[in-house]
Amino acid sequence: MSRARFGYGTNGFGNHRLPEALRVIADLGYEGVALTLDTNHLDPFAPDLARRTADVAADLERLGLAVVIETGARYLLDPWHKHSPTFMHDDPELRLDYLRRAVDIGAELGAEAVSFWAGTAPSGIDDVWDRLVRGCAAIVEHATARGVTLGFEPEPGMLVEDLAGWRRLHADLGEPAAFGLTLDIGHCRCLEPLPVPESVIEAGPYLVNVQIDDMRRGVHEHLEFGEGEIDFPPVLAALDTTGYRGLVAVELPRHSHAGPAVAARSLEFLRKAAG
Repeated sequence: MSRARFGYGTNGFGNHRLPEALRVIADLGYEGVALTLDTNHLDPFAPDLARRTADVAADLERLGLAVVIETGARYLLDPWHKHSPTFMHDDPELRLDYLRRAVDIGAELGAEAVSFWAGTAPSGIDDVWDRLVRGCAAIVEHATARGVTLGFEPEPGMLVEDLAGWRRLHADLGEPAAFGLTLDIGHCRCLEPLPVPESVIEAGPYLVNVQIDDMRRGVHEHLEFGEGEIDFPPVLAALDTTGYRGLVAVELPRHSHAGPAVAARSLEFLRKAAG
């Protein structure tokens, strides 16, 4: 039997207030939550952040939920442009501010990891990789000072989209202890050349955060379990083999319209897959 600790992402509860989403996730039997800091869920730029963070900490404690912090908010920083700015833009300060705030919130909530990604490189810029490394180095420095673990996620279509890209970035940063790996299981099916369980084993030494969903080869679309091509029992067995004991959080950001029902089906599926 797999020893995975299953969580659910709040980006799949976008139509719920955060306290209600946490309560549903806990009542369904999940052990943790992947909390995306966004306009409607602990907005890091709204007033009275310290009090609101303390309220979330109290909710997590009362409900017995572990937490990881996700930073995939689409329009939090720019109402016109999805996921902008990135580290590669001419003025990355707003992205840096967002991630520093995410680290600070993670420290206050006792988060197991704070997850982020590269973003899509703007056109016409020659030094995008150097800009990415500088931005990541700044966040690593802040996270190290706060005692927070970072999980960098390779994301299809972004500057770092696979495990090979993560390894290059990790090396260029000097392999800092605070810079771990967030692995989306669906992305392994979407992009990685190895079978999914083998990709999991390869990623194992660096894993600090795992997202889980179904996908098909070559298609970056988060699917409910059973709608894609992944055989999950070997994947969960591979996670056990790595010794990973962090959260394995369901990542279905386009399913908020049916959040409670999808979350219930997902946990039932994963428990069966875990044996």
